[in-house]
Amino acid sequence: MEKFRRDISNPLKLRLFMLRRLPMAYLAGLRVAALTDGQATVTVPYKYLTQNPFRSIYFACLSMAAEMASGLLAMMHVQSGSPVSMLVVGLEAEFNKKAVGLIRFTSQDGAAIGRAIAESRATGQGRTVLCTSTGIDQAGDVVAIFRITWSFRAKAK
Repeated sequence: MEKFRRDISNPLKLRLFMLRRLPMAYLAGLRVAALTDGQATVTVPYKYLTQNPFRSIYFACLSMAAEMASGLLAMMHVQSGSPVSMLVVGLEAEFNKKAVGLIRFTSQDGAAIGRAIAESRATGQGRTVLCTSTGIDQAGDVVAIFRITWSFRAKAK
């Protein structure tokens, strides 16, 4: 997990990874603000490529940042052992305020993700985890809350 965290925390390596694997996230300007075993924070800026006609951040860009926050935690735990497939199987969103400026999405579900992946590796059965990513603006107000359901299944050896 430490190698993954170091690689993602390196701005150049992160940009190369996003350019290769997540080109839309790269173009939208998503950045990893923090990553630990238990939590990840991803930022998305309000700019020309992320705006909608109502002068706020387009909901799809907010969704990208919310998914990336929980997805980084999932990728970190998946890469720490035998192969596991991961897939988003559900998404629910609640929008509370117009998203302008820099929005920070934080997911604190690393422990639950780690348990689900360990159980899948032990049993060979699929597991799901409901992750919550909360988007906060620069004033500290909650802009949006995303509930993303991830599915994990250990790959056959």
